[in-house]
Formats: sequence, C-alpha cells, structure tokens
Amino acid sequence: QVQLVESGGGSVQSGGSLRLSCTADEYTYSTYCMAWFRQAPGKEREKVASTDSDLSTFYSDSVKGRFTISQDDAKNTLYLLMNNLKPEDTAVYYCAAGACGGDGDGVVVAETWGQGTQVTVSS
Repeated sequence: QVQLVESGGGSVQSGGSLRLSCTADEYTYSTYCMAWFRQAPGKEREKVASTDSDLSTFYSDSVKGRFTISQDDAKNTLYLLMNNLKPEDTAVYYCAAGACGGDGDGVVVAETWGQGTQVTVSS
C-alpha cells in the first residue's frame, strides 16, 4: 500500500526555520520522484520543490535560495528544510510521489499524496 507520512510542521516567526519530513514505503520511494507542494487558503496547490530522475532538483521561484529538498535513502525519507520563512509561506504542505518528468521540473503529476502538515509563519 502506497503511503506517505509527513511530520515537522508548526508555527514560527518570520525569519525562522522548519524541517518537514516525509517517509514513504520502499516501493514508492524507489520507483517515483518525490516532491513538496503547498496550498494556502484560497489559492491553488503549487509545487515548491521536487526531485527528478537525473538527480536534479526543482524549486519554485518563490522558495529558491531559502528551501532545500533532500533525501535519506536509508530511511526512505524526503526532507524539506525551510529557512528564512516568510508569512507568505504559510500553507498546508503536502508530500507527493509521481512519475519523474526528466526535464528538471521533477514530479509533473502526483500519483499519491501525504496527509498534509500545517506551516504557519507570523510576522
């Protein structure tokens, strides 16, 4: 059974840091590329970071230079380190797994989702 379990959300002040974790079952982790999406109230879900098949990484312009996506293969775990957080980063963050785009954009269509974790950044 495909399963993505997230942890690490919370509330921080502007400029603070958080690290999100997403642990996958072994099949999902070894088969798919993995990504982090977020959805703020009243906004569409957006992809903020992703791995890709050529070991490259994708970042949205809004988080580039502040967020870092990484993986621990021994733990089947995906991370998102978020530094210099801003109030506009406030959202529910979702881990996702899907086919690799192979073009540097990472996951194009997510096939499975985690349950989501809330990140709130206060000014």
